[in-house]
Amino acid sequence: MPKINVYLPDELAEAVKEAGVPVSAVCQRALEQAVRRVTAIRETVLGDLDGEPAGALAHFTARTRTVLKLAVERARDAGAPGVGTGHLLGAMLDEGTNLALHVLRAMEIEPEQVGRDLARREAGEREAASPEGDPRRLDGPAANALELAVTEATSLGHNYVGCEHLLLGLAFEPDGVAGQVLRGQGADPKLVRRAVTAALAGYVHLRAESGQGQPAASAGVRQALAAAVRQEIEPLTRRITQLERHLGLTAEG
Repeated sequence: MPKINVYLPDELAEAVKEAGVPVSAVCQRALEQAVRRVTAIRETVLGDLDGEPAGALAHFTARTRTVLKLAVERARDAGAPGVGTGHLLGAMLDEGTNLALHVLRAMEIEPEQVGRDLARREAGEREAASPEGDPRRLDGPAANALELAVTEATSLGHNYVGCEHLLLGLAFEPDGVAGQVLRGQGADPKLVRRAVTAALAGYVHLRAESGQGQPAASAGVRQALAAAVRQEIEPLTRRITQLERHLGLTAEG
């Protein structure tokens, strides 16, 4: 039977040992589920996304399905052989109202700058792209990004996949252009996860403060989310800055 090494953080490894968790069996079940999900996502044809979602997209929110629909349009307009991570990120920017964009702004990353950087990178990719394919299907990195989005939503205890989870999937996916753009703008995956967690907590609190079914003003939402995110990621950002200074990667003062 083939062997696959699984690396764990020290604290988690110790907790697993203390709890006596059957690692092999747990990993096998998790990998089987992941394979089924990613296979279903890769085989999904992003055709009619206006109706009731089913299959691999059953738990995607209406706004996330809108992003997928816009991504298909971007891929088709570009003559791409499939929907890539760049099309997903560009569609998220085009949609313009999703929580992922609030998270980016709260991290002091302007979506407009992300869009400009994405456009430059996509221009180079278009020149090297093969015209063969189906613009309604996800390419490998895009399918992986959606699988990561589902995984992040599950790990956060959510029964839906929103644009904030898609942002996480794109940031964590290592090969696609979207992850390269996001990380180049400072959207480190771990920072993004903490920012999303803080933003969701802040949003829920804001909804409770403003009354059930009465959304708060847009400016108030942005300010509250930005404050929550900055408070959550500030210690980690400070630690990264200290490490960079210690390694001589930034100038003192």
